[in-house]
Amino acid sequence: MHRYEIIIYWSNEDSAFIAEVPELKGCLADGSTYKEALINVEQVIEEWIETAKLLNRPIPEPKGKLIYA
Repeated sequence: MHRYEIIIYWSNEDSAFIAEVPELKGCLADGSTYKEALINVEQVIEEWIETAKLLNRPIPEPKGKLIYA
């Protein structure tokens, strides 16, 4: 399991919970429940990292704190 910050919120527009990983550009997922969004985004994080490795792109180290503070 990676230790990236995950922000989960309800989207009225999508009628779903949205989970975003700010440190990994474009890394997000959704789900009909909070837990489902979290499970889905954990899988997307794995896929994001695998793709970055295949493309020889840098993978940011988790900051372990809010990047907005």
